[in-house]
Amino acid sequence: MQAVIDARGHAGALGSFDAVLLGTVMALLSLSIIMVFSVTVVDDSDGGASFARIARHSAHIAVGVIAMLLISRFSPVFWQRAARLLLVAGILLLILVLIPAIGIEVNGSRRWLGIASIRVQPSELMKFIMIVFMADYLTRRRGQLKSFRLGVVNVAAVVGVVGMLLLLEPDLGSTVVIAATVFAMMYVAGVRYSHMVLCISVAATAFAALVYLSPYRLQRVLSFQDPWADPWNTGFQLSQALIAFGRGEWLGAGLGQSIQKLFYLPHAGNDFLAAVIAEELGFAGILVLITLYMLLVWRGFAIARQADQGGHDCAALIARGATILIALQAIINLGVNMGVLPTKGLTLPLVSYGGSSMIVTLMLVGLVLGVDRQVRMPAAGRGST
Repeated sequence: MQAVIDARGHAGALGSFDAVLLGTVMALLSLSIIMVFSVTVVDDSDGGASFARIARHSAHIAVGVIAMLLISRFSPVFWQRAARLLLVAGILLLILVLIPAIGIEVNGSRRWLGIASIRVQPSELMKFIMIVFMADYLTRRRGQLKSFRLGVVNVAAVVGVVGMLLLLEPDLGSTVVIAATVFAMMYVAGVRYSHMVLCISVAATAFAALVYLSPYRLQRVLSFQDPWADPWNTGFQLSQALIAFGRGEWLGAGLGQSIQKLFYLPHAGNDFLAAVIAEELGFAGILVLITLYMLLVWRGFAIARQADQGGHDCAALIARGATILIALQAIINLGVNMGVLPTKGLTLPLVSYGGSSMIVTLMLVGLVLGVDRQVRMPAAGRGST
């Protein structure tokens, strides 16, 4: 029977899933497969390595979709009860990454743990964990968040510990995304505005100090201001991305016709996939991409609002936190590709190549779908564990 979408975006044939949100995610994943294929298969002389990479990407998406569907079956109450245990486990994983005999180092960064031939990035898992933990904490302390100690100091202590471990990898991009998401969740939960201003001021000062005291970060900021001053060295990534955007014009050079992906644009399948989309599909392709993210954010916030109206405070915070994190990461990635933000090592959510990032982002979508399921079917939500 044909699905009929109601005013809230639900479809009968899809049962307990929000049809608009799920359809948007599937559209982004389809775009991901097409564009990663386009970036990866540049010639047939690599002995099948390109097709192996595409197979891995497809496997990551499959695992992520399975994880999303499984997580959507769990009530937000389950995650609330597991929040503190998850935080401890996440911090232990971040510590393990920093141990030379355990953590895997790639290009000067120690961000991965190896399990057989599988690599796991704990910093990505911390995005999921921090949203669940902060939703639980801010809900439990809702009546005490006007207190500076309970509303700010305790939260800052947790963010500080997690941020310090991430910076030791180093992973400034994940640190910024997690901290910004937590600040947004604090604001929504009702922390005093004056306390929020103080938090943002301290965080901005700390960020500026981190940039100033780190030569390679300072170089990124300086090259971002004028990439054409040194286009073959410090400004290489950004200048090549801007060339890709310029070459794409309105409708693009055509699928598979990117020149920049042919060893000019670094990390074309990861951090700078948006530039390849702009070159091959043009302004129209980027507009479609942004529209899909806007649909995802709209549905995420709509589900959170419905949870608020139903009295599900923690569930609403979980949905908002997951949606905000995905939106922030998309904004930062697109900003970097367009030259309006300094270069950061963040993938384009649900589109870029990257196992841990893809799977965790789909897990975040699963949290939002789980909230929607609880709001519409409270009995089923309470029964899921």
